[in-house]
Amino acid sequence: MNIRRKPIVVPCIDIQGGKVVQLIQGKTKALEGPDPLEMLEKFAGFEEIQIIDLDAAMGVGDNAKVIEMLASQAKCRVGGGVRTAARAQQLVDLGAHRVIVGTAAFSPEIQNIVAQVGQQRIVVALDSKDGKVVVDGWATTLNTTTYESLAQFSELCSGFLCTYVDKEGMMQGTDLDWFTKLRAATKLEITAAGGITTLDEVRQLLEMNIDVAIGMAIYTGGLSLDELLRLSSK
Repeated sequence: MNIRRKPIVVPCIDIQGGKVVQLIQGKTKALEGPDPLEMLEKFAGFEEIQIIDLDAAMGVGDNAKVIEMLASQAKCRVGGGVRTAARAQQLVDLGAHRVIVGTAAFSPEIQNIVAQVGQQRIVVALDSKDGKVVVDGWATTLNTTTYESLAQFSELCSGFLCTYVDKEGMMQGTDLDWFTKLRAATKLEITAAGGITTLDEVRQLLEMNIDVAIGMAIYTGGLSLDELLRLSSK
């Protein structure tokens, strides 16, 4: 399977309690954004939106109605709490174009998820902290690296969401060398996330043929949506 030739910027909408939020290191709420629909309207023009249901990820409920509303109006990749094939199917039924699978990818359930919704609909999340893959809301560290895990999932998904957790939400920049190494290791799509702060970082990642998922830098006004849209449409 070949990667899509034209990489894109993917704005992020993280939902908690029906509201748009941004967390630091996946734990501390840094800010609360506008109404989800208002946020989606701000992202008009972008090819795809990333939605994460934080309540489902934390096992304290879900935001199905919000996801359904957003997915009915935009092309959305959706994640959060995808631990079973039934949950993956639920997100597809709600309108998700693709489903992001994290923790469950490292369990036998991944085979059931693939059988249920198909390889083309699956994005495997490979989140890295201190050099190792972390799962369970980044609470559990596995004895493997993102780089080593890419080949393991090459026949189970259509792409990867690779988050550099060490810098996630901190507005301190990301690790471009790490993403360069990942890009060389797979022909599948890669989406970069975690700490991406400057237009130069976005430009370099796009030039590597890597999609760029951006949250905090947009919500704090650090990056202009107009400039990101211009970069994404080149």
